Amino acid sequence: MMAAGRKRTLLDRLPPVRGRYSADVPLDAVTWFRVGGRAEVVFRPADADDLAQFLAARPAEVPVSVIGVGSNLLVRDGGVEGVVIRLGRGFAGIARDAGGLRAGAAALDVNVALFALEAGLAGLEFLRGIPGTIGGALRMNAGAYGREIADVLIEAEAVDGQGRMHRFEAKELGLSYRHCALAEDYIFTGALLAATPGAGTEISARMAEITRSREATQPVRTRTGGSTFANPADPAAGGLKAWQLIDQAGCRGLRIGGAQVSELHCNFLINTGDATAADLEALGEEVRRRVKEKFGVTLQWEIRRIGRPAARLEVAS
Repeated sequence: MMAAGRKRTLLDRLPPVRGRYSADVPLDAVTWFRVGGRAEVVFRPADADDLAQFLAARPAEVPVSVIGVGSNLLVRDGGVEGVVIRLGRGFAGIARDAGGLRAGAAALDVNVALFALEAGLAGLEFLRGIPGTIGGALRMNAGAYGREIADVLIEAEAVDGQGRMHRFEAKELGLSYRHCALAEDYIFTGALLAATPGAGTEISARMAEITRSREATQPVRTRTGGSTFANPADPAAGGLKAWQLIDQAGCRGLRIGGAQVSELHCNFLINTGDATAADLEALGEEVRRRVKEKFGVTLQWEIRRIGRPAARLEVAS
């Protein structure tokens, strides 16, 4: 029986698992921006079965968020209520399979590209230029250097919010530019990616080319979250990419607090050292406002934002 006067915590309400629960976890060290509040509870499932059993048994009113390595994520300063799920070692495997490679959702994109290189498999070199994990890449149909996940995906595995396991063919996911139509309560656990035999020298050369291009054009050695806004399909953009709209709206180098629009690539926001999540989000909204004012185009966030903000933000409409 609970001791008299003891407050019942979220941990008391969660089902038993084989993985690990941690309470009151700081998330600033998790995100590449190095900002953000704390998670009420972090759950690291042991494997897909453990994840499914947790989702089936958790109280329905407890919110769940999923984060990978934090490369495309802004955690707000007020922290994240409920349970934050982080997929770990049990979801990071990579292996050859019929038609290509099978990779867990926690496998780093770059590690999948390197595994393919070692296996003499071509077609996955573009993953070398995408920070993050396969799970995140599936959720946003990530792409770079002329290819995207939709081009190489054969099938994906996921667990829904009620703990039921599913396997989807690529065509069932409704993948389009930076979008996946699968409901947000589905958590990807792995994927089968197409690849074909290729010459190691050619694969290596293409990956080296991608690495050089990325380092020359993006602020990869700073505290950033990657590409901030999706390239607009709005005809009012006149075919301009997000970075071009931002540049022409006079936002290159713009600062709010410790947050700055990158001088190198102005579709990247950077933490210059003492930014808060509120600084970064406010800067992003100011960029959206200026682009909207100049071009009539509303930029859509590509960076995922979760948690409670420290203050109310003005959002471009």
